[in-house]
Amino acid sequence: MNINMEAFDQFREGVSRLPEMIPPAPEMADDERVRRFKKTIIESVAPHQAMDLETCVHCGACAEACHYYVATQDAKYTPIRKLDMLRRVYRRELGPNRWLHKLLTRDITAEELEEWQELVYDSCTECGRCSLICPMGIHIQDMIIMSREALASAGLAVAEQRALAHEQGEKDTMFGMGKDMFMQGVERLRQSGLEVPVDQPDSEILVVSTVMDAALFNDAMEGTVKIMNSLGRPWTMSTCGFEGANFGYMAGYYEYRKDASMRVISAAIDLGVKTVIAPECGHAYPALRWDGAAVYGKPFPFEVLAISEFIGREMKAGNLKVKPAFSGQKVTYHDPCKLGRMGGVFDEPREALKALGVDLVEMDVNRQQSYCCGGGAGNFIINRAAPLRAKVWELKRGQFDQTGADTVVTSCDSCRINFMVGAQDTHWEKPIESLAALVGANLAE
Repeated sequence: MNINMEAFDQFREGVSRLPEMIPPAPEMADDERVRRFKKTIIESVAPHQAMDLETCVHCGACAEACHYYVATQDAKYTPIRKLDMLRRVYRRELGPNRWLHKLLTRDITAEELEEWQELVYDSCTECGRCSLICPMGIHIQDMIIMSREALASAGLAVAEQRALAHEQGEKDTMFGMGKDMFMQGVERLRQSGLEVPVDQPDSEILVVSTVMDAALFNDAMEGTVKIMNSLGRPWTMSTCGFEGANFGYMAGYYEYRKDASMRVISAAIDLGVKTVIAPECGHAYPALRWDGAAVYGKPFPFEVLAISEFIGREMKAGNLKVKPAFSGQKVTYHDPCKLGRMGGVFDEPREALKALGVDLVEMDVNRQQSYCCGGGAGNFIINRAAPLRAKVWELKRGQFDQTGADTVVTSCDSCRINFMVGAQDTHWEKPIESLAALVGANLAE
């Protein structure tokens, strides 16, 4: 595990100090906050979402699906309840019985919006498990995203995410790290003897990374580079589209979310690549593959794959071979929500692990129904949400321990960060590894 633990500790310290460094949100009168929230909802609700809001049967199944409810048994974390502000605006302003609901359903208030900030940001990772289990097929996570946009427009995005969304949108950096940090990571790999093409025209593949990989998860970045070099096809990274993370997407700022996506999209088009590989960053995958496509407004001239998906495809085609270096070692695999439940990437990482010779032991709850790490959708940087994340870590740790595995493997930086924080705080000593790092370190000669 080639992780810069000093940098990891510095990262944790930086997150804990974010509130001290965040400028206050713009002053806004209560009635203006309410007006902006309503306007965003009214302009955003699509017909299929209106149908979702009309079809909830209040069965409570989504509560049992939510890791926050399961970990706390607190009814306020029931997923459908988190949409209450959105639903009330819909009923009063858009629904077929709005004339009646204006009489019977009370209007929202600025105080309620501030209260719901915790439910929409701190206690939802947009993992989609509630939507999977809902008997009516309601896409709750989509409307959480809409609720975040409405709260952001009302000046109520959670402070840490607001700060990073603005930093990325205005400076193309995160935690002060940007292109320079990315290139430092590239130079370290070059000094170790690896070829790392950057801004190489006429390439077939663009590999997107994150400054988190360059600063913290050197092993994942190194593994990805080794994998790409072993294939013998022209590939490149880009100084204009190096960052896969998209805090505008997570915080609810449309323009910043669009800018982050378009940096990668424009780099891919300028370089003329046929494939873009998203890094081990769970939300980077949907932010580019689907939301980015919506922002672009027409079909991409390239394919978007997660690195774990790409590894599986190349192994199946016989282009990528590994040596069975872990014979007899028990490993369990954590399915990142955005890759698995939303992207269908289940078999590829498992086939890669089996090729490495591990004894793959599944958790009782896995694949589509796997529980979230508790830190997705930018939750891992919200300081006040730390107690909730700790409860979800206990839930996941119990599942890990039940397998008897020696090692946990995943393919998402956010999951890995959250598990490492939980392990560090509870003195749980089993390694938490990157799939790309393991594959890259054990390529067949």
